[in-house]
Amino acid sequence: MQAKPINATISVSEQIMPDAVAGIAAAGFKTIICNRPDGEGVDQPGFAEIEAAAKAAGLQAVYQPVVSGKVKDSDAAAFGTLFASLPKPVFAYCRTGTRSATLWSLSEAAQGRPLPEILGATKAAGYDMAAVARRIANGGRTPTDVADATHTVVIIGGGAAGVSLAASLKSRQPELDIAIIDPAEIHYYQPGWTMVGGGIFDPATTAKTMASLIPPGVRWIKAAVAAFEPEKRSVILDGCRVVKYTALVVAPGLKLNWAGIEGLTETLGRNGVTSNYRYDLAPYTWECVQGLKAGRAVFTQPPMPIKCAGAPQKALYLSADHWRRAGRLNDISIDFFNAGAVLFGVAAYVPALMRYIERYHAQLHFQHTLTRVDGPAHRAWFSRTDADGNKTTVEAEFDMMHVVPPQTAPDFIRVSPLADAAGWVDVDQATLRHKTLPGVYGLGDACNAPNAKTAAAARKQAPVVAHNLLKDLGATAEADAIYDGYGSCPLTVERGKIVLAEFGYGGKLLPSFPAWLIDGTQPSHLAWLLKERMLPPIYWQAMLRGREWMASPELAQ
Repeated sequence: MQAKPINATISVSEQIMPDAVAGIAAAGFKTIICNRPDGEGVDQPGFAEIEAAAKAAGLQAVYQPVVSGKVKDSDAAAFGTLFASLPKPVFAYCRTGTRSATLWSLSEAAQGRPLPEILGATKAAGYDMAAVARRIANGGRTPTDVADATHTVVIIGGGAAGVSLAASLKSRQPELDIAIIDPAEIHYYQPGWTMVGGGIFDPATTAKTMASLIPPGVRWIKAAVAAFEPEKRSVILDGCRVVKYTALVVAPGLKLNWAGIEGLTETLGRNGVTSNYRYDLAPYTWECVQGLKAGRAVFTQPPMPIKCAGAPQKALYLSADHWRRAGRLNDISIDFFNAGAVLFGVAAYVPALMRYIERYHAQLHFQHTLTRVDGPAHRAWFSRTDADGNKTTVEAEFDMMHVVPPQTAPDFIRVSPLADAAGWVDVDQATLRHKTLPGVYGLGDACNAPNAKTAAAARKQAPVVAHNLLKDLGATAEADAIYDGYGSCPLTVERGKIVLAEFGYGGKLLPSFPAWLIDGTQPSHLAWLLKERMLPPIYWQAMLRGREWMASPELAQ
């Protein structure tokens, strides 16, 4: 974290962590403003954590969240009013600092500060607000007739899906002009966080810099998306910049809605409340598991869709296996509260999973949705739905609780013309083209294809989109590539064994290996070795490098 001074009264910054707050106070700041909504990133602490650290350091902390790329004039006016009332100097932050700088620029312009002075101050802090100036000059609307950048292919998202697609396109057509838009500095191997929470992987092995993974020849635009204007083939970025494209691929992942559970953000990372769905919390899961000698462990699963639908119960299995090996299982009661009606959505894998549920003496509670948590009191509340649709509230005590938050498409997708009625990118499930917008494609967690949202799905989707996009650009006359809904969920049922679930649309089993080698419906040590030793290098060195091992797309007949 580095404070970037705009003037003597305000500095802006990228995302800060709670342990940085004492240094902010020592630097003389009096107030912290958070302009980033909770749950925007998988490595992001909640504002409640920052607020607690600020209080301990004698600072005032204020929460004014603004959706990425959605800075409205009313947001800027509210920022200006807030800023005027706060002790100074002020330290404002968001994901990259751009939102905070934009809010300040617009609020100052509305109060009559000359544009050259605004541009000079923000440029000295490292933020180019020239596009904001265009918006101000255009009466509050960002004009798209002038582009700040133009590329043949623009990919939204630098996660597993976006980087894999860029590499796949480059392997097919090396001269293709491609840009990836993503504000994140770090790229995470999120499938590894279950293993971190089980004490198997070091968290550092699941993270690499984004810059090290962008394929050679692909431009990285480090920014957040504000809006789409598909009729003008334009994307508007945070800071009001405009990027034009011939083909647009949308793969931003999904949003973890931590704030969707009352009281959760205030207690995450303490009071025994943890989650493998956040990079900095997965190690706390292992700490909680090791520290629990007796009591009650609660594991939760929210309504679908979620990324890696098996991950909530993977946490249960690895934790219970540790307690079994440590001789503590008889002293620990385990409860799995699942918002769904079944243990796993593909019936063929349920018998093997149920044997482990019985081995660990875990109690299953279906159609129970977590709604509230009181960490200090070690209590949680669930909404239970019975067979007739009636809802009641169920209270549960816990000594440790592993929480999986509800999940949605990112805000900038849900409000865009790309989204279906539920907020997901509206694609044809076979070709992954947008259903109504020419030149637009979707893949990964944010699209509405009815497949499992896993990295394995993205590995299969990327070659399909690459093929069909190049076909639409006239680079090939072959038939369409078809995605069959493949997804994989290696269910870590104990340390050393995995039930390797592989399936496609409609729950059709799509095993990658013959049954004599790995029978996916049964626990397997070989599948464990695949997960532990082979899949991470396959991810980093093959999938993200355009090497499509066992992922070549099928063509329509």
